[in-house]
Amino acid sequence: MEKKSGKQATKGQKQIVEENAATLTFYRNMILGAIGFYSVFCGIFWSTTSTSDIVLVSFCGIGQFCCYRFMAYMARAKYSPTGQLLDGGVDLNMESGIAEHIKDGIILTSITEVLAVLSSYFWLILLVVPCRVFHMLWRNFIGPWFFQKATSEEQEAVDEKKQRKLERRLKRQQQ
Repeated sequence: MEKKSGKQATKGQKQIVEENAATLTFYRNMILGAIGFYSVFCGIFWSTTSTSDIVLVSFCGIGQFCCYRFMAYMARAKYSPTGQLLDGGVDLNMESGIAEHIKDGIILTSITEVLAVLSSYFWLILLVVPCRVFHMLWRNFIGPWFFQKATSEEQEAVDEKKQRKLERRLKRQQQ
């Protein structure tokens, strides 16, 4: 396997706008397809649909709508009064960005809605979301804060000595 040499190509603002529009269309269709599929199933098999199923699909629909609107807000392009593109918005297809986590949420809820047609136990898949949020918070904020090494008095004394030494060196260089 060959390694690519040189600089990685960057996307232009116009290309970002076009790709964002395609991404938003794809996820809008995914949301509408999953909700539509579940609604058709509920319409056909109304006697087996419970109130909790309706509440859960409504909850998923609201969550998907909020995620979609947030992605649309992030991808909003800015134009000048003359119609020239100033800013293409955030690239929704960028790896390891917030949009990636939002897209994962939409995919997870859509899959859960479709699988819930088979059994109500598939709604338990939604418990993955708070677990993932806690994991991300722990890894990025809470864990480093808990396990941060406390500065000892000896370390502070060493730092003060290094600072004085650096100041003396700077004085000598100025003279």
